[in-house]
Amino acid sequence: MIIEIAWKNVWRNKVRSLIVIAAMTIGVFAGVFSIAVMNSSVVQRIDSAVNEELSHIQINNKDFRSSNDINDFIPDLDTLFEKILTTEGVEDATGRIIVQAMASTARKSTGVMLVGIDPEKERHIFTLGEKVIPGTGGFFQGETKYNTAYIGEKLAKELNIVRYMMDDEAFNKMSESDIPQEVILKLEQFRGVRFVSEKKLKAELRNVLSHKEFRQYSGQVFSSAWSYREGSRIVFTFVDCEGNQTGATFRITGIFRTNNDMFETSSVFVPYDELCSLTGIEPGNYHRIIARLTDNDITDRVTREVRAALPSLEVLNWKEISPDLAMLADFMQQIYALFMIIILAALAFGIVNTMLMAVLERTREIGMLAAIGMNRKKIFAMIMTESVFLSVIGGISGMIVGMVIIAVTSRNGINLVNYSEGMEAIGYSVNLFPVIDPLFFTITACLIILTGIISSVYPARKALKLNPVEALRGEK
Repeated sequence: MIIEIAWKNVWRNKVRSLIVIAAMTIGVFAGVFSIAVMNSSVVQRIDSAVNEELSHIQINNKDFRSSNDINDFIPDLDTLFEKILTTEGVEDATGRIIVQAMASTARKSTGVMLVGIDPEKERHIFTLGEKVIPGTGGFFQGETKYNTAYIGEKLAKELNIVRYMMDDEAFNKMSESDIPQEVILKLEQFRGVRFVSEKKLKAELRNVLSHKEFRQYSGQVFSSAWSYREGSRIVFTFVDCEGNQTGATFRITGIFRTNNDMFETSSVFVPYDELCSLTGIEPGNYHRIIARLTDNDITDRVTREVRAALPSLEVLNWKEISPDLAMLADFMQQIYALFMIIILAALAFGIVNTMLMAVLERTREIGMLAAIGMNRKKIFAMIMTESVFLSVIGGISGMIVGMVIIAVTSRNGINLVNYSEGMEAIGYSVNLFPVIDPLFFTITACLIILTGIISSVYPARKALKLNPVEALRGEK
């Protein structure tokens, strides 16, 4: 009976109840969606770090990272691989050799890290081979008589390997996109011009386009004018095992694109056998062992076990190699909690205000109920049930709206292209795909119900303090 009366009381003033429910819905939705967007950026960054850059666990000679000495190899590799691969949770492992080098083209040069890899093994551990830009080649596909290198787009731009051609093909691509014709007409003065770098093209675009036009359409212009001649050459200079400076010319087998500009600029991948031959490293030696696990959640446990099995080597997981990511993942949990505390606090004040008004408006009614024998416990329960109804309806509605919007936006993502330069410089994607753990909704639902109960205590106590006789006299 109490539940039925409370439900009817909620809808006695429909306008007020609906306004309160709508406010709760918007608040809960805003909190859930904001958390999903923030969570997606962190999850995507960790996924890309593990799947493209670091893997789960790295094993080095204890001196290698500090010295970068080409002769600091990992000893007893046969025993080491056996111990790693027999550790529960390890899916696969492979070795790498790493050499500091200078990358040069006719126009520019920059320092890079040459990484000698086994392409077949790397395909099972990393997804970097899937990040090749269409039209630039592939991830070491097929045999070739040339030395081959797989480089990042940022390095290709840095060395002017990637250029920007404002030719007929570029203008056709722009016409097929959503760039307005008046903007394309402004660019006609550049038809047939080749820009050696994105920086120079960007400077010219700023001169002819308005700030709004540049912000909206420059990305599409860069994409349309992007030009690369497959099989371009690059020269690497480095020191071999004997301490002699040497080098070789490599053909670019493919260009990869990630969300991390620093990684793209500094890392160049070449076949293991080719780098061994050029540096004089005896085949079968490695500077680093990379291990992939079956699940990221077991990283800490497996790291401890591998570290105990290999006490003479440096064993690091991705959290230790990139502590900023680990700290961010922990910090985001605190941000989520803070967001929900703010939202639940606002929800609580809304419920207190609404129920207090309802109690004061129904003074005579509550007095009459008390006069005809409804005890204080039932009056208290009725007020609390009304509060819970309001909070549950508003909270569940907000979560449903949040789930729908998250599902819709997670398909195509949220494009933050206007902030791409800053986000990609620190390794974050400009395309966010909101995601949230289903357990979060269960926890939130419980917190909303708890908030409704706690928020109803003051209005319910206010109702209990009413004297039945004075309440009946108070309203006529």
